[in-house]
Amino acid sequence: MIDNIKPKEATSIVNSLIGGVVPKIGVQHITVGRSEEISAFVSALEDVKNGHSMVKFWIGDFGSGKSFMLHLLNTVALKQKFVVTNADFTPDNRLYSNDWKGVALYSAIMDNIAIQTKPEGGALPTLLEKWIEQIITITAEEHKIPYMQIREEQYLSLIQRNIMKTINEITEVGGFDFGTVIVKYYEGYIKDDEQLRRNALKWLKGEYRTKTEAKQDLGVREVITDLNYYDMLKNFCKLFVSMGYSGFMINLDEAINLYKISTSVMREKNYEKILTIYNDCFQGKVTHLFFNFAGTKEFLENERRGLFSYHALKSRLETNKFENLEIRDFAQPVITLLPLNHNEIFVLLTKLKAIFDYNYKVSLSISDADIQQFMEEMFNKPGASEFLTPREVIRDFLNILNIIRQNPTVDKNMLFGEIEISDERPDSPSLMDGIEEL
Repeated sequence: MIDNIKPKEATSIVNSLIGGVVPKIGVQHITVGRSEEISAFVSALEDVKNGHSMVKFWIGDFGSGKSFMLHLLNTVALKQKFVVTNADFTPDNRLYSNDWKGVALYSAIMDNIAIQTKPEGGALPTLLEKWIEQIITITAEEHKIPYMQIREEQYLSLIQRNIMKTINEITEVGGFDFGTVIVKYYEGYIKDDEQLRRNALKWLKGEYRTKTEAKQDLGVREVITDLNYYDMLKNFCKLFVSMGYSGFMINLDEAINLYKISTSVMREKNYEKILTIYNDCFQGKVTHLFFNFAGTKEFLENERRGLFSYHALKSRLETNKFENLEIRDFAQPVITLLPLNHNEIFVLLTKLKAIFDYNYKVSLSISDADIQQFMEEMFNKPGASEFLTPREVIRDFLNILNIIRQNPTVDKNMLFGEIEISDERPDSPSLMDGIEEL
């Protein structure tokens, strides 16, 4: 039996993996073979806690566990009292843009903010209210006003002054508008004006498109744009740290979508943004900020379209020349995720069987020998060595468990024999190299 698993986690694991996606919660219960990577990550988290900043690139083939790794990093960071968030690069979500695609990425980042008490995301309002409560307490103590009275409207200006004072102390670019909007959020909070709170959240999440609309609703002169959203992320990082959190960790997955940008100028602008983030973090220009990027080897190393096509990044991200398969360096910015070996996959499937039984309150007659037989059937199929990914192994295994659960008399051996291997990889990015660039 898996120790300390919650029913909600078990359901998330089973349902998500059958659907071919990584569960948002509970990934720590199905982690195998990544102890060295996690150990190095915990060490990096400690550095960020102490005021440094960090960028890591998690590189692996399709289905090698990059997205799983990012979710696992979230679980570890949440326990270390970090604010964490995830977003995927898509054709409409980028780091650099002039048509709101940068803001779209920013909005996804803000939507998915999580803390330990709210690990599934959507924690921004909770954090704002927690911070405002801290300001209320400080103001009450400063002015010797009873805590039960300080919320009355007559003291609104005192709270507003302290909010702006604190924001001005911790922010640099865009601090005035940032503070003004948080003051408006407080007004909505104290006056029970839900619309005002929603408008303030809308601004903070980058959902206003015109200055006119923002001025009309909130009295601010600026909105979050493709050009300033990164400054806003740094402001939020400082705000979270001022509240007592260890730092702000931002995970960005599916980086292959930057590689796929068709125009070389726009692609280079996105890589230039990665370089800016990299330099800010490693040169000490920002503190308590941790960026993780996940992408394929092609995204990193392709010299026509990948990060290595941008010389300043290539010189920073080339692998330690003394590293090999036996001697790994997990302290460098790029960490290559090697495929799980057969022993690790066996352990993983054994864990999944226990979680499946727990979730459905059953005890399926699948022994270790059955699991080994299932693996032999899978890995001996034509195409397995080329196409088989952990994702497909897991999904097929859970699908078979579901069939057996609902049809107890079914022949297991027959199900194992019906396994087929298919190429689940997306179109190879290397095919794009021959496409004429605009």
